[in-house]
Amino acid sequence: MADTLTPAERGALMARVKGKHTGPEKAVRRIASSLGFRYRLHGAKLPGKPDLVFAGLRKAIFVHGCFWHRHAAKTCKLSRMPKSRVKYWREKLDGNRRRDARNLAALTRAGWKTLVVWECQLRDLERAERRVAKFLENPGQGRGLGRSRR
Repeated sequence: MADTLTPAERGALMARVKGKHTGPEKAVRRIASSLGFRYRLHGAKLPGKPDLVFAGLRKAIFVHGCFWHRHAAKTCKLSRMPKSRVKYWREKLDGNRRRDARNLAALTRAGWKTLVVWECQLRDLERAERRVAKFLENPGQGRGLGRSRR
């Protein structure tokens, strides 16, 4: 199937795809903030530059777009493969998945706990909030390290 856009139109469309401060990322930020947790954005010193970094807890959250990071859930319709230039997209998107796996493994080896929140999981915000809250809970650290004082 041929692309319905000209190369210039396709380039302009792809240039508007953001890597930081996306809608899904902002939704996870709101969840973490509403739970009283403080975080840093896009930890440049950590493998994969996690979207939210809770340094005191040694925890990091990645917010992945289902298309770009190839969400493997069978129910996710957002991770479909494009119909044009299939070979290019398969290599590109599979490379993204391999890189993500390497980054998660490197963080784990360094003693970090990680959570991946998929774009499609944010359709049910209550469930996403429960998942993030469970991940960020820090039993055994009675001081609430990483939480803001309210």
